[in-house]
Amino acid sequence: MTQGQQHDQELRAAARHFGRRRFLTVTGAAAALAFATQLPAAGAAAAAELDARRLTEDPFTLGVASGDPLPGSVLLWTRLAPRPFEPGGGLPARRVSVHWELARDERFTRTVRRGRATAHPEFSHTVHAEVEHLEPGREFFYRFRAGDWTSPVGRTRTAPAPGDRPAGLTLAAVSCQAYHDGYFTAYRHLADEDLDVVLHLGDYLYEYAVNATGGARAYTDRTLPAVFNRETITLEDYRLRYGLYKTDPDLRAAHAAHPFVVTWDDHETENNYAGGTPENGVPPEEFLLRRAAAYRAYWEHQPLRRPQLPEGPDMRLYRRLRFGRLAQFDILDTRQYRSDQAYGDGWQVPGPASEDPARTMTGAAQERWLLDGWRASGARWNLLPQQVVFSERRDRPTADFKVSMDAWDGYPASRRRILAGAAAAGVENLMVLTGDVHVGHGFDIKADFRDPSSRTLGTEIVATSVASGKDGADRPANHDRLMQANAHLKFFNGRRGYVTVALTEDSARADFRTVPYVTTPGAPVTTAASFVTEAGNQGLRPV
Repeated sequence: MTQGQQHDQELRAAARHFGRRRFLTVTGAAAALAFATQLPAAGAAAAAELDARRLTEDPFTLGVASGDPLPGSVLLWTRLAPRPFEPGGGLPARRVSVHWELARDERFTRTVRRGRATAHPEFSHTVHAEVEHLEPGREFFYRFRAGDWTSPVGRTRTAPAPGDRPAGLTLAAVSCQAYHDGYFTAYRHLADEDLDVVLHLGDYLYEYAVNATGGARAYTDRTLPAVFNRETITLEDYRLRYGLYKTDPDLRAAHAAHPFVVTWDDHETENNYAGGTPENGVPPEEFLLRRAAAYRAYWEHQPLRRPQLPEGPDMRLYRRLRFGRLAQFDILDTRQYRSDQAYGDGWQVPGPASEDPARTMTGAAQERWLLDGWRASGARWNLLPQQVVFSERRDRPTADFKVSMDAWDGYPASRRRILAGAAAAGVENLMVLTGDVHVGHGFDIKADFRDPSSRTLGTEIVATSVASGKDGADRPANHDRLMQANAHLKFFNGRRGYVTVALTEDSARADFRTVPYVTTPGAPVTTAASFVTEAGNQGLRPV
């Protein structure tokens, strides 16, 4: 085979790898080819193996995590990075054998599974170990070993068996953790909560620069390297930024304490991007390369299973999890497939462009998947973890109101189709879980948001940010305007924190947990408000 024939064959392979995406310039195609072929090789072409006994520094600096619990399986994650602020995490481009262990007790006297995984340099030495053939509805403890080093211990659990009706399920929802806006104090308190699962609803990291003092953290005892003081663009940029975030001890504690179910919003890639359209006017092929880098780094650093492994700039993140017959979770991706924001984005007066029936938040395939899943559900509660505010949210109580073009208000036809599909499927107990806006909200989802007496179809719980927005306030400046403009808005608080939701057959209780400050560490946590909605009688009622 000539060099030219080999080059053509590689281009065809890259085209297959990227599926429907076509890059529009020779430069873009070449970069895509390099990215697509940066996968672990097989046989003699594989990277040489590093003897783990030669590791002289702790490789488990980023902790451990678990995620996407199934009735008979758990997913365990770690990354080897003895020096996480350096490219490659301080390891050479060699694969490393990592051993994992799963036990019924924290001291590992009752081990139920052991195994070995390979940390590939092509995947930034991350490990995604899928442990199978486990008992449903059980708590387990896990750890990893590499050479003479042992990771921290993590706690996880399997989901209940498909036909089980567990007495209860308690979850937490979190979102928006800008490192440069403050400490992740909320995670320290969340780690101490008695939870079955944590839902991360997006903005796990931010692409913005972090200066030498950590922004609002105002470090005086350390200096962050200059590699963080720039916007993330390349694969190495995103990998380094995840390394920075995951060195936070409170975030590591939360991951070790509970299994996570994650979905992204915009900042894991770029602010307010929509599908293949970037925020700024860069060429489409350039943005898709950036998106491919962001998606790959996201998969590498999250407790996600093999089906979520991206192919170039595409990643199937929407997926379904069930907790017996008590709850079904349909995790959405409202970034990758959406139409571009109408009227140039931001808060705008709604009009023909935003009302266009062809506009979509989810894309047609994801919308069909969601509605088909509801028709087959059979769960007592149907929960919809997703990113941006679902309910109507007017900015003022007058006729000249504006709404956010980046939220579902900018895609009202898409919202109507979702609600009509829920009604057609007989979904009676719908709860939408949302992040993005850096405040805590509680909404009643109305058949007609402009008619307070119309039927309540479900509830929406909006989790405030972990750190984004800095300290915040109990009553933000727009508090009264929004409460007056939206009769279905039952709660509004602007502090940092998280929300817990306790589900039973009869009711769901939401507790909005907040901290008074994040720009200095050590804040206490309190419950700002609690609400209950009853099965078969939707609507938030204060406790």
